[in-house]
Amino acid sequence: MTTLALPNADSAAPKPVAPYWHTAIFLGVLALLALRGLLFQHEGGALPTAPHGSQVPLYVSILAAEWGLLTFARKGSRMSGTSLSDLIGANWRRPQGLVRDALLGVALWAVWEVCGHVWTLLFGAGHAAPIEGLLPRGPVEIGLWIAVSCSAGFCEEVAFRGYCQRQFAALTHSRWIGLPLQAIVFGFAHSYEGVDACTRITIYALLFGLLAFWRKSLRPGMIGHAVTDIVAGLFGI
Repeated sequence: MTTLALPNADSAAPKPVAPYWHTAIFLGVLALLALRGLLFQHEGGALPTAPHGSQVPLYVSILAAEWGLLTFARKGSRMSGTSLSDLIGANWRRPQGLVRDALLGVALWAVWEVCGHVWTLLFGAGHAAPIEGLLPRGPVEIGLWIAVSCSAGFCEEVAFRGYCQRQFAALTHSRWIGLPLQAIVFGFAHSYEGVDACTRITIYALLFGLLAFWRKSLRPGMIGHAVTDIVAGLFGI
């Protein structure tokens, strides 16, 4: 029987993956970004729109931010002797493992889409910052969007479901507390999208955290996260 556990974490005593002061800095930076997003929403701001072909600098800056987030999390984890592979979890030893995780990732995307539709039926569409102006148009932007989506899938899963989830579990001495805490932080970090979107994204993060919790690996979530972003950008789903 498969036991529920965080990737490479001892079932009896969750151990920190970085110094707590490092995590405080990590959360502080996210809080500042979230505050900026909340102020942006309060002032009635809209996400930037731009003429065709001008999204390239934006996508490049997002790529830099994603990999910067990952780099910071890795530096903290190295201080405690935790490697990137430790954060990610179980390796693919056979092709079947890759296929299994890919199917799990796609299945999680499908579950997320169903949850989104149910949420809309129950609570309405809600208010979210318009993102049409951020979506790709043309082959160059589409290629960059896919790169951004794959980077988000890899970097954010390591930073939130790998680093934060395990760090919160160690801090609270409970994996079941660490799980929702990382989801709340992840949702709050997306405050620029509005309250309704933040709530949905928190649920999204909870689902991906549960998958990592169950599979002892971030790989299925990485695939599901990338698929979610790619499909949302290219097909508006």
